[in-house]
Amino acid sequence: MSRPDQASREARFENLYRSTARDLLAFLTRRASDPEEATDILAEVYLVAWRRLDKVPTDAGARLWLFGVARKLLLKSNRQLRSHQDIVRGITAELSAGTSHPEPDDEFTDRVRASVRKLPKAQREALLLTAWEGLKPREIAKVTGSTANLVRVRLHHARKRLQRELSAASDQDSENAASDPFRSAHTMT
Repeated sequence: MSRPDQASREARFENLYRSTARDLLAFLTRRASDPEEATDILAEVYLVAWRRLDKVPTDAGARLWLFGVARKLLLKSNRQLRSHQDIVRGITAELSAGTSHPEPDDEFTDRVRASVRKLPKAQREALLLTAWEGLKPREIAKVTGSTANLVRVRLHHARKRLQRELSAASDQDSENAASDPFRSAHTMT
């Protein structure tokens, strides 16, 4: 674009801004959730106008075109706000539901937790993302920045290690029960 064309473009944009900014800001202020949102959307309107200046009508239709852009951006902002609020409500409900039920406090649960804590960090992360979040190895790979094959290997090692840990703890419990006749008689009743 040559220098005169650029200067002409800038002059047209400045005239457009001067003639419409006050009305657009008033329009947005009445409809936005707060003044900050109104000014953010106003800036976006003029960014769109600058990028698409060749599409903006040159007559009185320019004002209406800008109001149309402002309206669409306002609707988009409202959708994003509602979506954000829905996400926050969902997370809040999940967290409050998770805390309203006390977790079982039995020996097996404690052993599982202790065994999981003993896992190397990468194995523990892969295992928990699978068990708690329901992610598949390729999804975990994206989250952790590794490969799906490496995640599968980590999961395999984590499961084998947990199995050995829990099996050893179970064997220890069996030996203790056999050596303590009161405990074994008590567990049979």
